[in-house]
Amino acid sequence: MSVQRKRGQKARVWRTKEVVDGRGNKVVVADDEDPITVRAAFIPQRSARAEVPGQQMINVTRMIVNSHLDGVSLWSRVEYNGSLWDVVAPPAYHHGDRRTRHWSVDIRERP
Repeated sequence: MSVQRKRGQKARVWRTKEVVDGRGNKVVVADDEDPITVRAAFIPQRSARAEVPGQQMINVTRMIVNSHLDGVSLWSRVEYNGSLWDVVAPPAYHHGDRRTRHWSVDIRERP
């Protein structure tokens, strides 16, 4: 495990679960009852500042976590640095030896 992931910053991750909505459809939602705490490295990817009223600030960061993270998908949520973040791309698994395998998750800060 890299030093950044071992001693990295703490984040809470809400995995996803499948529930039935009021119409009887199966939908995937973030599991509010069981967040997990992980240590991760965070790498800024892109950002845009809102300069005119009506525009939205965009802040996208890549979160690199241990390979034991499962149940995370596009409908998951992350709490990091005092803000809530949405997963914006499917998590990518990078296989390697025991020390280097990890998940990369792109997250976007909620406005």
